[in-house]
Amino acid sequence: MEQLIFKTNINCGNCVKAVTGFINEVNGIESWIVDTAHPDKILTVKGNTTVSAVVEAIEEAGFEIEVLN
Repeated sequence: MEQLIFKTNINCGNCVKAVTGFINEVNGIESWIVDTAHPDKILTVKGNTTVSAVVEAIEEAGFEIEVLN
């Protein structure tokens, strides 16, 4: 299982709720979590998916995202 790490601007519980539908539609994701307490609002995705699929889903939800790994 691959782990992808991103910097985002998903900064609260309501933001997490807003992206949930989008990120849950991405094929191959087994789990994901956003560390809203971290200054860079770190999104960690585990599974077998692509960076571009995750980026597209988060941007489609209206948030900013940057690859960290």
